[in-house]
Amino acid sequence: MSAFPILDTLQRVSQCVVHLPQPLIDQMHAVGAFRVLIATLLSLRTRDETTAVVAPRLFAVADTAATMATLSEQQIAELIYPVGFYRNKARDIKAICAVLITKYNGAVPTTMEELLALPGVGRKTANLVLAIGHNIPAICVDIHVHRICNRWGYLDTKTPEETEMALRRDLPESSWIDINGLLVTLGQQICHPVSPRCSQCPVADVCARRGVTRHR
Repeated sequence: MSAFPILDTLQRVSQCVVHLPQPLIDQMHAVGAFRVLIATLLSLRTRDETTAVVAPRLFAVADTAATMATLSEQQIAELIYPVGFYRNKARDIKAICAVLITKYNGAVPTTMEELLALPGVGRKTANLVLAIGHNIPAICVDIHVHRICNRWGYLDTKTPEETEMALRRDLPESSWIDINGLLVTLGQQICHPVSPRCSQCPVADVCARRGVTRHR
């Protein structure tokens, strides 16, 4: 692991992105783990702009496992259209609610193992539910976190899961919850996959720019 100044870097990113649009799920602190779980599922392979319209529409009809379970799969599909893979997500939401009611009295579980056992839930979703829904230290690694940590030269990992494990070993737990929101915002607004806006980046001076062939 390098001697990269990660805590100072995250602090500088935090100061820069505070006035920029924040990821939808990171705006959902205090709305309850069930809403975070369902909204995160809806957001997969879907733009935040779409999820921001669809999720409130769904929750206006059903915002607990018990009320969601009264809807048919077709009703859920109609409510969440046009999110990506909306029919598959409707099926998973219906199945998740059945499990929550049967095994957890309608509550959302608080361990990684239990969350990963829910239909359609992967590590990204599980970590967001733990971090944002339950305020339990967890590291959500999406493509932005993976790309930027390697672009900086902080990590040298091949996959998001490798990045998560490396961060769990090296990153102080106090930064686990925040890193996803910070780097997703940075990645969406400044540190783009292609031609990043390095001239606007608050940490350009410490970035190794790995893989960057052109920038602005």
